Amino acid sequence: MSEDRIVIVGGDAAGMSAASKIRREQPKRDILVLERTAFTSYSACGMPYFLGGLFDDFEKLIARSPETFREEYDIDVRTRHEVIPVDPSNQRVTIRMGRDKVIQEPYDQLLIATGARPSCPEIPNADAAGIFGLSTLASGLRVHEFMSTKKPKSAVVVGGGYIGLEMAEALVRQGLDVSLVQRSPEVMGTLDPDMGKLVSQALRDIGVTLYLEEQLEAFEEKDGAVTAVVTSRRTLPTDLAILGMGVQPNAELATKADIRLGAKGAIEVDSRMRTSTENIWAAGDCAATVHRLTGQPVYIALGTIANKQGVVAGTNLSGGDARFPGVVGTAVSKICDVEVARTGLQEKELRNLDINYSTATIKAKTRAGYFPGAGPITVKMIAERISGRLLGAQIVGVEGAAKRIDIVATALTAGMTVMDLIDLDLSYAPPFSPVWDPVQTAARKLVKEI
Repeated sequence: MSEDRIVIVGGDAAGMSAASKIRREQPKRDILVLERTAFTSYSACGMPYFLGGLFDDFEKLIARSPETFREEYDIDVRTRHEVIPVDPSNQRVTIRMGRDKVIQEPYDQLLIATGARPSCPEIPNADAAGIFGLSTLASGLRVHEFMSTKKPKSAVVVGGGYIGLEMAEALVRQGLDVSLVQRSPEVMGTLDPDMGKLVSQALRDIGVTLYLEEQLEAFEEKDGAVTAVVTSRRTLPTDLAILGMGVQPNAELATKADIRLGAKGAIEVDSRMRTSTENIWAAGDCAATVHRLTGQPVYIALGTIANKQGVVAGTNLSGGDARFPGVVGTAVSKICDVEVARTGLQEKELRNLDINYSTATIKAKTRAGYFPGAGPITVKMIAERISGRLLGAQIVGVEGAAKRIDIVATALTAGMTVMDLIDLDLSYAPPFSPVWDPVQTAARKLVKEI
């Protein structure tokens, strides 16, 4: 690829990973990054821990500032520059700066890395003050400012996904009376209900009041500020509402430019991160991907995926040939002392795919039972009947539980069977594991089922 001009829309994980890769490969390349907020290259995943008071300097969440990219990497990063439309025919973008100023910039290659936004249904008073979604560092700082100035006493979290649960814990840490509304029977919809039940109990144990199988219907407000969350069963008075119902891809630029969309409205890309439109690429939380176990398109918004896709896009924009192979859906979270992890496919997904499967669930200890600090861990594992092909796992337990999911994620990526997992030469010492690691104990039980 010739050393033409690359314009990147979005200055966080995928966008800046791509920009940094291009700069390493092509020191003289003309790179322009347009970011609508004031920040670049930050950890959105760390915001609940900042809001929960675990550290008090939000700048610790920033890996590299716009100034660093400009001065040390010679990347033209322009913050508070919002791209309005993309014009593929003339290969240019229109940019809004502030309220009135609008300019245009040409591109030879364009990377859309616009991320995601919090999901919220179109319901009454959703724009009232005191209602927040978290997807950018700027949105987290708005929550922080609200809590510092308004001193809320109560909060309702709507949605029991990763952000919802982490924010519930953060608000409890800050002394608020916290309720959580979830439309399904248990929180954490990426787990099967039997494992989600353990997470629901962990929330109750830290003082969160759960309202399960209730649908958000409206917000009530007074003088422009939220005063209550209205569900299908009740009205919950509140000073603060947090949207934790998952995210949607920020794909509006692609939609207006007639770029093809894929799973859940995310931008469709091939393995090299190319879109359906010539000279336009996409990566990160705005882009779809492929599930490695099914080969089907999926949309999973995680920082790990965004960074990897950004590197792939940057490699290809630099003239290389990199491919993003897809995902197996690995994720971890934590609610106070309880760690949660999952990878692969859930039972409901397997039923929809008409795959004949079996499951096994075991309870064990994270360390040798006699060793100080040993605590409970529950492992659920799923495999295809007869063939023994590993299909997924879910883990809930205390410290040392969650990262065990990486064993299963590696096995899934390698296409291993349950017997292969049992035969792995995993490490052992009493401070770290029983002689049989809980993951392998679950695999041994599952072999008997299949």
